Amino acid sequence: MAFLSNTILPIVLSGLILGGVAAGQAGTAQTGATSPVATPPAAKTALSTQTRSDVPLDAASLIPDPPPLPTRARASLIGGTINKLDRVRDKIAVRPFGGGKLMKIFFDPRTRVYRGSSAATISDLRKGDRIYVDTILDGSTVFARNIRLSSNAASGVTEGILLRYRRGSGELEVRDPLSPQPLKMVLTSNTRLTQDGHLAQAGSLVPGTLMSVQFTTDAEGHDVASEVSIFAVPGSSYTFSGRVVALDLHVGLLVLTSSADSKTYEIYLDPATTPVDDSLRQGVDATVLARFEGDRYVAHEVSVNSPHTP
Repeated sequence: MAFLSNTILPIVLSGLILGGVAAGQAGTAQTGATSPVATPPAAKTALSTQTRSDVPLDAASLIPDPPPLPTRARASLIGGTINKLDRVRDKIAVRPFGGGKLMKIFFDPRTRVYRGSSAATISDLRKGDRIYVDTILDGSTVFARNIRLSSNAASGVTEGILLRYRRGSGELEVRDPLSPQPLKMVLTSNTRLTQDGHLAQAGSLVPGTLMSVQFTTDAEGHDVASEVSIFAVPGSSYTFSGRVVALDLHVGLLVLTSSADSKTYEIYLDPATTPVDDSLRQGVDATVLARFEGDRYVAHEVSVNSPHTP
């Protein structure tokens, strides 16, 4: 009996313990099947919404694409220098080559920018850049379709009166009648200087000289004179021969188209000191001896070469 009690009792107790553990596991499994531990649908939606709100949005993606450019708008090509660049309002102010009023030109993502044959961006534009703008008139707004920056040194030609020449620095200051501000250029040892078709010296450059200057722009943005042609020096006399295209004796102005170079010259005359007769009129061929006085030609002798032909 003692043997049976010592043997059977532990077995029974072990069975009861194992049965209790199994029953507990079954109860747990049943409970898990009827009430799963999961996020409620509402919680899922809130979590999903919160996750999407945490993703940053690109503000540009909210802006609709601009409409296509007008295909029948009036187009024109404008060359000039950037005087002002406004990246906030998307516009540039361009001073046309040769002078004139500033032109306000707008741009947007449709505008294409090129440097030579390579694509560039608006951020490559700088104040003082020389550009050519392919524009269209969109209503009352001048809009840039293409902006081209030259990949090579920019060049230009100006004609006007020499205001001053600084020998030390080689700087020329020229008043171009088409430009509101004097133009400044640098004369170097490589600059070719001519007068009447012959090589001249820098000593010929005196204030009031009528001249033409061809120039290029170096990498630092300075205008460098490559060739200077002297047309007239103050105090010198010149002879003009050609057709009189306009004549006003009241203001003392004679306008003549030269037969030598086909250019038109304005020559001032004073009938009180320069006698003229009735044969001088518009349409005749005349010869005028005039002196250049720094800002204009003044006639001293006028002769008519042929009678007026109606």
